[in-house]
Amino acid sequence: MKTIPARNGFAEVNGTRLYYEAAGEGQALVLIHGFALDTRVWDDQFDVFAQQYRVIRLDLRGYGRSALPAAENYRHVDDLKALLDYLDLQLGLPGATLIGLSMGGGVAIDYALTYPETVRALVLVDSTLGGFRWAINWSVKAREVGLESARKRWLAHPIFAASFEQPEVAARMAQIVEDYSGWHWLNRDPDRGMATAIERLTEIHVPALVIVGERDLPDFQAIADILVQGIPRAHKKVLRGSGHLPNMESPLAFNDCVLNFLATL
Repeated sequence: MKTIPARNGFAEVNGTRLYYEAAGEGQALVLIHGFALDTRVWDDQFDVFAQQYRVIRLDLRGYGRSALPAAENYRHVDDLKALLDYLDLQLGLPGATLIGLSMGGGVAIDYALTYPETVRALVLVDSTLGGFRWAINWSVKAREVGLESARKRWLAHPIFAASFEQPEVAARMAQIVEDYSGWHWLNRDPDRGMATAIERLTEIHVPALVIVGERDLPDFQAIADILVQGIPRAHKKVLRGSGHLPNMESPLAFNDCVLNFLATL
């Protein structure tokens, strides 16, 4: 695999400061990370996908090297649109493919509903979904136990059980979460996500690949089924042996799955 030159930087857009990295040429792929994570969760995909596509990964507002939220309401989808405009991708038809992990999948769904003309396809990986009623307890009680203990509780959550069976993945995850500010555990996030997304899936008309780890928690299995039933051109791929982070736990199988899907577009 040849090394593809990459650029990185900060974009002052939509009233915030977003960190991004870009590499490659051709159709645009946008990689969107999950909660408490950042661009590094895509280390096993960034260079691989950049061999064939123009790949952009970013830290969402409040994560990684991007700025923390302020008091004003905002939407991740508007931040993303502003960043892509800043990078001058000229995303008319056929638009970009959005690849979102967990919370990033929820952002990708909201984006496709908000800016449908700029989306070519979706890859939704163990995705969240606006309006879904969770059975999972997400609380780490950071205000009571402090940030260091909250980080330990987060990493010990059953959602990451499969990841921590692999020492290399566990070490990477521990470093990313150690670097997470914990802002969302301590503050009210003024992000205005789309609570009605679950009711609007039939409005998404682009091809969608729904990936779910075989060992992920029941809520995420349920969301994957809802997405496949609701998005007219969606199909599901279960990655055997993987949990919530198949792109890190089974990167070869994950990359093959995504690239095979992209080749059909």
